[in-house]
Amino acid sequence: MKRVHKSHTLTGALLGAALVLAACGGGSDSATEDAGGDSTGKWATGDAKMTITYDIAENAVWEDNTPITWEDFECTALAALKTPGSIATTGVDKITNIERGDSDKQVKVSFKATYAPWRGLFGGLIKKAAVANCADISQDFQTSIPFSGQPWKMESWSPDQVVFVPNENYFGSKKASYSKLVMVPKIETQIAALKAGEVDFIFPQFYAGIDKELEDANITQVTKYGRDFEALYFNLGVDGKDADGNPRVFADPAYREAFYKSIDLDALLKQIYIPINPNASLLTCGPITPGPYCPEGLFGNKYDQAAADKIMTDAGYAKDGSGLWAKDGVAPKVRWVVNTGNTRRESTQAYLIPLFRKAGFNVEADNSDADTYFQKRLPGMDYDLAMYISVAPPDPAYLVGSFAGDQVPTAENGNRGGNFQGWVNDTATKLLNDSDNETDATKRADLIKSAIVEIDKDYIMVPLFQFPNLGAYRKDKVSGTENNLANNAAFYDTYTWTDVDGDGQVIIGAEQWPSCLNPVTECASSSWAAWTGSQNLMPGVFVTTDDGRYEVTEMMAGEPKVVLLD
Repeated sequence: MKRVHKSHTLTGALLGAALVLAACGGGSDSATEDAGGDSTGKWATGDAKMTITYDIAENAVWEDNTPITWEDFECTALAALKTPGSIATTGVDKITNIERGDSDKQVKVSFKATYAPWRGLFGGLIKKAAVANCADISQDFQTSIPFSGQPWKMESWSPDQVVFVPNENYFGSKKASYSKLVMVPKIETQIAALKAGEVDFIFPQFYAGIDKELEDANITQVTKYGRDFEALYFNLGVDGKDADGNPRVFADPAYREAFYKSIDLDALLKQIYIPINPNASLLTCGPITPGPYCPEGLFGNKYDQAAADKIMTDAGYAKDGSGLWAKDGVAPKVRWVVNTGNTRRESTQAYLIPLFRKAGFNVEADNSDADTYFQKRLPGMDYDLAMYISVAPPDPAYLVGSFAGDQVPTAENGNRGGNFQGWVNDTATKLLNDSDNETDATKRADLIKSAIVEIDKDYIMVPLFQFPNLGAYRKDKVSGTENNLANNAAFYDTYTWTDVDGDGQVIIGAEQWPSCLNPVTECASSSWAAWTGSQNLMPGVFVTTDDGRYEVTEMMAGEPKVVLLD
């Protein structure tokens, strides 16, 4: 499974872009602050530095034919900002007011600071009438999303399947062209199911030999590179501690640096990733893929065992009788979590854990099923070392929610925020928050790159590989599936697909299956929670494209109007 950024995916359905966990954006103020609004839903007033006016299309309605209005925008922002456990507070924490404009179809949003990545906001609206309290939707949408402003609406959801049917009140031109969209979990059997004709389309993680396994006269494979990347992540804890108050081993900067320098990444690349792509190279951009925000000369292979040993010795560690690094007689244990059944990650553990032990590090596999991993343990910071793919949106604003120090979820802030590593670096936090305020593209890129330099200096992650996206479909059953395979929203455009065999339905085999669908809480950490739920139902201001642009949707009467007041 992948994490939406974040995140750990980064869902993108609520407020726009998120990386295998956070929504995009950020703010110079802590996530603990009530930057806009109290629990009753009233926004605090204050001096505005930027305003955005959104004009909603007059014919834009929900599935029950009630109008989409400014109140749905306000409800969406309040849900993200106020809901306990929200992982999507950044961006909305800059809002000081949301109000009705000239009509219910006009929304006026005021911000306390310039917010450069504003297009990532309101990527998926919550219907106000569907919730009892916009400021706390934590118990809503566990196993159903009973509203829609998209071409599909949800007929049913269960652990066995989700069924979408056409939304007869959809207001736009992009109508669903067949009678039913079905998604079913095919966690270990998706290729066999595709070959047998049980499903029409699958979106599996790429691995060595999958192209050969998929060879069939009726199957077409399409591979694209988007903004997905795999990495190892170190958990520093909250103030260096776990939930029980015990020290986190990776809170020690010397331990992190020595651990990183004990990994021969070139050998790992050859062992794990070259079989996937003979031309594979290490990702050296940090938590982002190559492009204008990628700094030069960072990360990559830093393997130097002698240097790592010296770092550990200088930090007061000594090897015990088992050859493990210990301090005060204790060899810290590193719990490495991946999702069970992911052969590539389990193979990485099988390859690296003996090498870690040889280098003196006490690493143990501590794996969980995918929904526990992505929807509970990662957002709950219940791990020491994690490995996953991040699904990043086009704009780098997701880095703020994922790495700014004021986005660490704590008991004090209602467990809001998407920094699930507990990394607090004041320099990086300021750079990231400043990047949200910077409208000059070159200056903003410099701020982002400078923040990534801090990530490299602090040894909090090990970027590995930019991952290809693979879509495979039965050409005798469906067509039109390949238009968004590089998009973080992946196959959001299912309503445009063609039912080739005329059976009235398209069936997608899901690689993973979420246990909950809430678009704000830890449920949204899972990419498949979005792909099997919210992105098919929640209308937004913009949608991302396969080539990384933002396009205004049919819900809007036109482009939002942005005014800078500084």
